[in-house]
Amino acid sequence: MRVFKFGGASVKDANGVKNVINVLRETGFSDLLIIVSAMGKTTNALEKVVESYLRNNTEYKNLIKNLQQYHILILEGLFDNKQHPTFSKINNLFKDIETTLFRNKSTQYDFIYDQIVSYGELIATTIVSEYLSDQGYKNEWLDARDLIKTDIVYRDAQVDWKNTQQNIIEKVNKNTLSVTQGFIGSDQNNFTTTLGREGSDYTAGIFAYCLGADSVSIWKDVPGVLNADPRVFEDTKLLSHVSYEEAIELAFFGASVIHPKTIQPLQRKQIPLYVKSFLNPSSEGTSVKKGQPLDPYMPCYIVKKNQILLSLSSLDFSFIVEDNISEIFSLFHDYHIKVDLIQNSAISFSVCLDDKFDHFDELLQKLKSKFKVTYNKNVSLFTVRHFTSDAIASLEKHKDILLKQITRETYQMVVKG
Repeated sequence: MRVFKFGGASVKDANGVKNVINVLRETGFSDLLIIVSAMGKTTNALEKVVESYLRNNTEYKNLIKNLQQYHILILEGLFDNKQHPTFSKINNLFKDIETTLFRNKSTQYDFIYDQIVSYGELIATTIVSEYLSDQGYKNEWLDARDLIKTDIVYRDAQVDWKNTQQNIIEKVNKNTLSVTQGFIGSDQNNFTTTLGREGSDYTAGIFAYCLGADSVSIWKDVPGVLNADPRVFEDTKLLSHVSYEEAIELAFFGASVIHPKTIQPLQRKQIPLYVKSFLNPSSEGTSVKKGQPLDPYMPCYIVKKNQILLSLSSLDFSFIVEDNISEIFSLFHDYHIKVDLIQNSAISFSVCLDDKFDHFDELLQKLKSKFKVTYNKNVSLFTVRHFTSDAIASLEKHKDILLKQITRETYQMVVKG
């Protein structure tokens, strides 16, 4: 049993969907579970629908129509007959979006987000599954919400592994071709939940773990895992081999190629992960396995933008000790704020934060009642794994550095902008 994951860039248009079949022709169709993300920038578009809806702005209806037309154009590039039943199925899914918003009584952003944004994956997998069938490749469409069960933390749900594994073992046929969604699950009341932005990779890890898969392949628009993001850094190089431990470190620090949670379930059963190019499926790509050294061994650069540098000190100049730090981290947990870097002295405590749910301003009021607070918004966190003096010197050039930290294998700095 193999698990493949195709991201939004790989199915952004009709040619992309057709290329999925090209990849499968080269790699084989049998004993395969395919996980598909929302097409192109659909998730971003659905986020705008939710924001418009919550502002009581009827513009969201036009946004839905525009998104519907985008998918209809993809269908027209796949099916010669506009009476093909897939057109009706996709139109019905868009009607479901409007009906869900019309009937909604909740004012909670995170809950509404999960109910609406999840349609991107449902629509994408319906199109891919129907096109495979149209081309003569029999497959089974599975609703991931019937399989992956979670808690009720919307937009960042935690997996109920016991029930999820039971569902997947019972409902997934290992001997056929199956298509399902990344990113989504459901809670105990069957309301849709999501696993965090870019969570489709994690979905692949979940299915692979529960099925005891032979491997997971993530198909990207890059040749594999690079030593830096080519959109930010020049002269990037392909990493041919990466260990599980190194992959977890890179993902934790913000490497965008692999979702941070993906590696853990694979590592437990030592299931190899391959990151490959859907543009060149015969290329080797990157393998992630147990114990293999980083090859080639070189500095790996990561940047996370739109971070917050927060510094706290006691109001009475007393030490910042374990009790204070425990309380601070409890607040970070309560407000779903991720800590990417920590530095402390006797009377101060600095952290670089990722406020992906926009809760920082609420947290700030709590902190100001107990600490002296200073902060910088919209900073960038640079990380270099396996740094060299030349790598650091090049990275620091012409930057306004607010904080930096060096450990045995990792260099980090926070800079303005």
